[in-house]
Amino acid sequence: MFDTAIAGSLPKPAWLSETEKLWPQWKLAGPELQQAKADATLLWIKAQEDAGLDVVGDGEQSRQHFVHGFLEQVEGIDFENKVTMGIRNNRYDAQVPQVIAPLKLKGRVHAFEAQLARAHTKKKLKFTLPGPLTIVDTVADRFYGDKKKMAFAFAELLNQEALALQADGVDIIQFDEPGFNVYMQDAVDWGVQALEIAARGLSCTTAVHICYGYGIKANNDWKETLGQEWRQYAQVFPALAASSIQQVSLECYHSHVPPDLMALLKDKDVMVGVIDVASDVIETPEQVADTIGIALQHVPRHRIFPCTNCGLAPMSREVAVKKLEALAQGAALARQRYGQTAGGVAP
Repeated sequence: MFDTAIAGSLPKPAWLSETEKLWPQWKLAGPELQQAKADATLLWIKAQEDAGLDVVGDGEQSRQHFVHGFLEQVEGIDFENKVTMGIRNNRYDAQVPQVIAPLKLKGRVHAFEAQLARAHTKKKLKFTLPGPLTIVDTVADRFYGDKKKMAFAFAELLNQEALALQADGVDIIQFDEPGFNVYMQDAVDWGVQALEIAARGLSCTTAVHICYGYGIKANNDWKETLGQEWRQYAQVFPALAASSIQQVSLECYHSHVPPDLMALLKDKDVMVGVIDVASDVIETPEQVADTIGIALQHVPRHRIFPCTNCGLAPMSREVAVKKLEALAQGAALARQRYGQTAGGVAP
């Protein structure tokens, strides 16, 4: 009950890359970089285990960015001639690669880090991939001329890698779709359908992470414009409730998301964001347990999975470790508070 996990990313050590940046530059190259990525992955697996998390991940230590880390292994994408483009509905500008030809995987994308992580933990292993809708919002299209068509092409590639990750021993495959909270109608019209293509044939647990973004200034400023109630989830949750995706995440702690929106997910597992990624203030176990208690008013206890609101990549390493510990300690307190005989929607 209340198994804990992070959303996905964790800060990169200073000896691997620049720190506290969303698109950090690597400090090494060639075999030395590959070894450093492996070392960082093992460091964070140990840190997650030491903190007491139930589900661990690779912390995305081998990826410069959660989207572009996948795209680097895709043919038909020009990384040499990046262009500046507004992403997330022009919330901020980013240097993005261009799609210039039919998309095709060069080979395996994340075999190295997935197999490394699987070999070094006995815990459940979650691995993250970018979702199709969010990918098409993070590249410049010079070939397809249609977002839906390009998203479906990316979904097929994601499916190939997801099936291979499952064969590597990954227990949970999570698709990251922050774009669902920006392009709500697209998410309903074709985004969930693209997710279904990406998850086709998987027998492991499937998840989708939907958030309001990393704790960077552009995202924080955007959230200030959303008013006292953030109801973006209300549009896409019914479509996800009708899908085959098994777990869905939402921001909860320090957000203006009405908790009753969780009920729209019906029989899905809910990854409840109990850790704020936009603040360096460390949550107390009591605060984490309180947030879980709020979720219990709308979701059965066996379907609640305490999580971080988003990735922790732009944070300092010290703060991230303390937040992992708070997540695990808060879930432990919640188990004491809300045992099988305590309140909640259902057992």
